[in-house]
Amino acid sequence: MDKKMKSFALIGAAGYIAPRHMIAIRDTGNSLVAALDPNDSVGIIDSYFPDAHFFTEFERFDRHIDKMRRADKPVDYVSITSPNYLHDSHMRFALRSGADAICEKPLVLNPHNIDGLLEIEADTGRRVNTILQLRVHPSIVALRNELQQEAASVKHEVDLTYITSRGRWYLQSWKGNEDKSGGIATNIGVHFFDMLHYLFGALEQNVVHLRTPTRAAGYLEYERARVRWFLSLEVDDIPEAPKAAGQRTYRSITIDGNEIEFSGGFTDLHTRSYEEILAGRGFGLEENRVAISTVAHIRHDDITTDFPRHRFLVGD
Repeated sequence: MDKKMKSFALIGAAGYIAPRHMIAIRDTGNSLVAALDPNDSVGIIDSYFPDAHFFTEFERFDRHIDKMRRADKPVDYVSITSPNYLHDSHMRFALRSGADAICEKPLVLNPHNIDGLLEIEADTGRRVNTILQLRVHPSIVALRNELQQEAASVKHEVDLTYITSRGRWYLQSWKGNEDKSGGIATNIGVHFFDMLHYLFGALEQNVVHLRTPTRAAGYLEYERARVRWFLSLEVDDIPEAPKAAGQRTYRSITIDGNEIEFSGGFTDLHTRSYEEILAGRGFGLEENRVAISTVAHIRHDDITTDFPRHRFLVGD
C-alpha cells in the first residue's frame, strides 16, 4: 500500500454519519482538504480538520475541486455522506473529477443505477468503494467462516429484528420521504440485507408482509437460510425489559433459535472499512447489487400474508 498521505473531499459534512468518515480519514493518516454541505452547522470539522475548505454551494465546491485537479493536486478520494437520492450524482461527480469515491449505504436506490456507474468507472478508470460495514465486523466475519464449513444443503432458520426509535423529526426530514431515502427498509435496513446475503448466499425469494413509513417486515429465502425480518422506528416496539432499562434501540438476530451476539464492535467499522479501501480491498459496485435489488423489491412489491411471519407480527 502506498503510504503517501491521501487527500479527501467530503460531501455531506453536516450529516449524522459524517463524523465517522472524518475520524476514519484522520485515523488512517490522511487529510480532509475540502467539504460541502448546504447546512453550515459543521463545527464538528474543527475537531478533526480545521484547515479544510468548506462550501455550502455545490458550484463553488466543484470549482475548487476542479482547480486542484488542474493544478496537478487532485483529491484522491471523495467521501459521500449526502442524502440517499443524491449518492448516484455525487459518485458520478467524484469519478469525473479524477477521484475514487467512498459512498455510504445505501449505494443507490435502484439496481439499474449500478449499471450506469459501472460505465463511468470504465470511462474514467476510477473506482467506487462502498461502506458495507457489517462485512468487516469481526463477529460477522467469524460467523461467515463458520457457515462456509457447512454442507451446502444446510438451511438455517433466521429471525432478524432491528428497532431504532426515532423522534417526530424523522418523518419531516428527507429520511421520511421515500423518493429521497428509499423508505425504512432502504435507509435503516440495507446493511442488514447485505449481511444476510454475505452470510447465506444468493437470494431466492423476497416476500413483503408489512410496509409503512415507520415499520417494515417480510420473509427472505437465501441459499442457506429462511429469514423472517422486522424493522421499526417505533419505541413502543422495543420489548419491555430493554425499554424499561432505557434502551431506544433493540437489535436481535437468531439462527436456529440461538442469539448471535454482535452488539459491540461497531464504533470503528468505518475506520476498518477505510483501511481495507486504502489497501485496495474495498467493496465495489457489484457487491451492492443483491442488497439494492432486495430493498427496491421491498419498496414496490405487493403485500402478502403468505410465508412464515416474524414473531412481532403474529396475531396481527
